[in-house]
Amino acid sequence: MGHGPAVKLGKDNAAAYKTRLGVKMFAVYTIVYATFVILNTTNPKMMESIVLGQTAAVIWGFGLIALALIMAFIYNRLCTKAEQQMNS
Repeated sequence: MGHGPAVKLGKDNAAAYKTRLGVKMFAVYTIVYATFVILNTTNPKMMESIVLGQTAAVIWGFGLIALALIMAFIYNRLCTKAEQQMNS
Protein backbone atom coordinates (compact mmCIF):
# COMPACT_ATOMS: atom_id res chain seq x y z
CA MET A 1 0.00 0.00 0.00
CA GLY A 2 1.28 3.50 -0.76
CA HIS A 3 4.20 4.36 -2.94
CA GLY A 4 7.89 5.00 -2.65
CA PRO A 5 9.79 8.24 -3.19
CA ALA A 6 8.97 10.21 -6.34
CA VAL A 7 12.66 10.44 -7.22
CA LYS A 8 15.63 8.18 -6.63
CA LEU A 9 17.68 9.66 -3.82
CA GLY A 10 21.43 9.36 -3.92
CA LYS A 11 24.47 10.96 -2.38
CA ASP A 12 24.19 14.75 -2.13
CA ASN A 13 27.64 16.17 -2.85
CA ALA A 14 26.42 19.66 -1.90
CA ALA A 15 25.27 18.66 1.61
CA ALA A 16 28.33 20.10 3.39
CA TYR A 17 28.02 23.40 1.50
CA LYS A 18 24.30 23.64 2.28
CA THR A 19 24.94 22.92 5.96
CA ARG A 20 27.65 25.59 6.25
CA LEU A 21 25.47 28.12 4.42
CA GLY A 22 22.48 27.35 6.63
CA VAL A 23 24.50 27.72 9.82
CA LYS A 24 25.95 31.06 8.65
CA MET A 25 22.54 32.41 7.69
CA PHE A 26 21.08 31.23 11.00
CA ALA A 27 23.87 33.07 12.84
CA VAL A 28 23.14 36.30 10.93
CA TYR A 29 19.42 36.07 11.66
CA THR A 30 20.10 35.26 15.32
CA ILE A 31 22.27 38.37 15.69
CA VAL A 32 19.59 40.59 14.12
CA TYR A 33 16.87 39.04 16.29
CA ALA A 34 19.02 39.29 19.44
CA THR A 35 19.58 42.98 18.67
CA PHE A 36 15.78 43.43 18.46
CA VAL A 37 15.28 41.68 21.80
CA ILE A 38 18.09 43.61 23.51
CA LEU A 39 16.74 46.93 22.25
CA ASN A 40 13.27 46.02 23.52
CA THR A 41 14.53 45.11 26.96
CA THR A 42 17.11 47.85 27.46
CA ASN A 43 15.41 50.77 25.72
CA PRO A 44 11.66 50.21 25.39
CA LYS A 45 11.01 53.93 24.87
CA MET A 46 12.95 53.78 21.61
CA MET A 47 10.70 50.97 20.39
CA GLU A 48 7.66 53.14 21.18
CA SER A 49 8.82 55.86 18.81
CA ILE A 50 6.78 56.35 15.66
CA VAL A 51 8.45 55.35 12.37
CA LEU A 52 6.53 55.38 9.07
CA GLY A 53 3.26 55.72 10.96
CA GLN A 54 3.91 52.70 13.22
CA THR A 55 5.94 52.04 16.33
CA ALA A 56 9.54 51.04 15.79
CA ALA A 57 8.76 47.63 17.34
CA VAL A 58 6.18 46.90 14.62
CA ILE A 59 8.59 48.02 11.88
CA TRP A 60 11.33 45.80 13.38
CA GLY A 61 8.90 42.89 13.59
CA PHE A 62 7.87 43.14 9.96
CA GLY A 63 11.52 43.66 9.05
CA LEU A 64 12.41 40.39 10.78
CA ILE A 65 9.70 38.57 8.84
CA ALA A 66 10.88 40.11 5.56
CA LEU A 67 14.50 39.25 6.36
CA ALA A 68 13.56 35.62 7.01
CA LEU A 69 11.74 35.40 3.66
CA ILE A 70 14.58 37.07 1.76
CA MET A 71 17.13 34.78 3.39
CA ALA A 72 15.00 31.74 2.52
CA PHE A 73 14.93 32.73 -1.16
CA ILE A 74 18.69 33.36 -1.15
CA TYR A 75 19.33 30.01 0.57
CA ASN A 76 17.15 28.19 -1.95
CA ARG A 77 18.84 29.85 -4.92
CA LEU A 78 22.37 29.18 -3.65
CA CYS A 79 21.59 25.58 -2.69
CA THR A 80 19.95 24.84 -6.03
CA LYS A 81 22.97 26.24 -7.85
CA ALA A 82 25.37 24.22 -5.68
CA GLU A 83 23.36 21.03 -6.22
CA GLN A 84 23.38 21.52 -9.98
CA GLN A 85 27.16 22.09 -10.02
CA MET A 86 28.20 19.41 -7.54
CA ASN A 87 25.74 16.63 -8.27
CA SER A 88 25.95 16.56 -12.06
